[in-house]
This record gives sequence, C-alpha cells and structure tokens, in this order.
Amino acid sequence: MCAAVAVECESVPVTLPPGELLELLGWIDIRSKTCKPVLKNAKKMFKSAVFNLQEANADQVQEFLNSFDTVLSDCDGVLWINNTAIPGSPEAMNYFRKMGKRIFFVTNNSTKVRSDFALKAQELGFIAEPEEILSTAYLVAHYLKGIGFTKKVYLVGSNGIGDELKAVGIRHFGVGPDQVKTDFKSMSPSDMDPEVGAVVVGFDEHISYPKFMKAASYLSNEECLFIATNTDERFPKSSSIIIPGTGTLVRAVETCSERKALVLGKPNDYVRKFLESFGFDPARTLMIGDRCNTDIEFGVRCGFQTLLVMTGVTSAKDLEKMRNEKTPPLPDVVLPKLGDILNLTPS
Repeated sequence: MCAAVAVECESVPVTLPPGELLELLGWIDIRSKTCKPVLKNAKKMFKSAVFNLQEANADQVQEFLNSFDTVLSDCDGVLWINNTAIPGSPEAMNYFRKMGKRIFFVTNNSTKVRSDFALKAQELGFIAEPEEILSTAYLVAHYLKGIGFTKKVYLVGSNGIGDELKAVGIRHFGVGPDQVKTDFKSMSPSDMDPEVGAVVVGFDEHISYPKFMKAASYLSNEECLFIATNTDERFPKSSSIIIPGTGTLVRAVETCSERKALVLGKPNDYVRKFLESFGFDPARTLMIGDRCNTDIEFGVRCGFQTLLVMTGVTSAKDLEKMRNEKTPPLPDVVLPKLGDILNLTPS
C-alpha cells in the first residue's frame, strides 16, 4: 500500500489518500505550476506508478537517486543490443558507480562465461568486473555445485554454460550440433548415458529433433533434474527479424517430457537468494530492465524498486496497454533510455 502524499498548493497543505496517488503523478507537474509533492519516501511514491522520470523536478530526481544503494541492471536491451552500446548507458552505469552505488549486471543470456561478459562490457565503455556479472550460465553451475551434484549433465545449450560447469568440476555433454539422421526414430536406450542426472536447457543455436528426444528421454526418469536458464520468449529486436529466445526451447522440452523446469533466471528469485550473501537491502535496490514480464516482474517479486527503459522488448504501446488495463507487473519509473537519467542530474 502506498502511504498518503503531502502536497503543497499555494502554501496550503493538502493530503491525498493512497487511491489518488496515480492520478497525482499523472498531472502534478503538467497541469499545475503551483503544486508539487513533498517527498517523504520516493520508493512508496513511485511504487508501480509508471512515472516518467523526465517529468520529475530536481528534488524528485535527487530523492530517487538517494533511495537506492544497489543497482541491478539487465544487459541486452538496456545496456547494449548485440555488440553495440545503447547511447548513454555506459555513462549512466558509470555515474551510478561514481555515486557509490554497488553494481551488478544481471542477464538471462547464457551464451558466455562471466569473464567474457565483463570483457564485452569493458570494451563497450562500462566499468565492470567478472564478480559483478550474474549470468544464468554461472547461476546453473552455482546451483548444481551448491546441492552437491556429482552426476553428468545433458546440456541443451552453449559453451557458456558448459564452461561454467567445467569450472566447478561438473561433467557435461551435448553442446554443438546433433544432426537429424534418416532413421532418427531408431534411437535406442543404449544410446543414452546412464550417468546423466540432470538436463539443463539454455540458448542453443544447434537445437534439433534428436536433442529434444534425448532431453525428454533422460527426463522420463523422475530423479533426473530439469533446469532451465530462463524463459525469455525472444531477444531484443535490432531489426524486423525475430530471434526466438530460450523460452521457446524450454517450453518444447517441457511439452515432450511432461515435466516443468526449475528456472533459475529472471523473473525467478534465485538471483535474490544468491545476492543475499552480499548483505544488500531489497528496499534500497534498483532493478533496471527492458521487459516487464522478466526484469520488472523479478524486481516486484523481490521487493526492489524498478526502472523500465524503452530500448528493448517492452514497447511504449505495450506499456500503455498495461497501464490502462492496470496489468501487473508495472514499473515504478520509466525512461526512454537509461542514458536519459544523465540529463536529469546536476552536471
């Protein structure tokens, strides 16, 4: 619940009940030059308000910036698209760091190891260290190691996951092409490895029918773990071409195996559990993302503040529809792109 907000209108104090808060945020700086909110708690004021931070005054912006100590940011669609930095994003993230904020890069992308992600970020102008990268490839390895897993992993995925598994001593196979043969239906139990104790599904550009068959067959054993990196439907668009995401593969394996995967990436809160070891305060943590059904949903579930940028998956049209229909999860604040925050801060 949002607390009531005190407002000064021509020096006359007025108190608005929680139900009028969203309406207040919509007109306070647009329709009236004499009214301004007296901020007592930026987090409560902006909670799920879909507030355009560009409409905030200097005091609001400063209080917002002072309301969090830790910044978690998605990567693809927020900081960069493919191998190109989104203008202003490196400067914005480096500005947060200069302010003393603790930074983590939280990505559902499972195709690289943490050191490769850090190197990419550095080459694009971000200050970043491998320890600040929370990728789903790393989380899979961290999870399996944490539960004392000693069997083999059948991996429907890429070298990013494979290398992270190898780094913690977990055996795996399955990376790379598994071509469809003319007699593919003749696959027999002798073709299966009895040491497999988990099937992991991430992004796999070499996905094929035999891989689906093997994954489903291993998962017919109820004791075989079923883990997925994420369920993102598609990658952020840089053109009119749609690139299906890992969620496409996860749903296919769930269908043919008649099993549900344990999903470690956003919006699931395994990342939050991992971060608890750093002693951070969820209420003073900002999650930045470009898609409502993963990044913002993740932030809402974990009790973080949320900032949506319009440079990735969720479009302005999508957001307007969600706002009009009051469809959760709704972000606290919105910016066209992350770099715009620099135009709102003191030079």
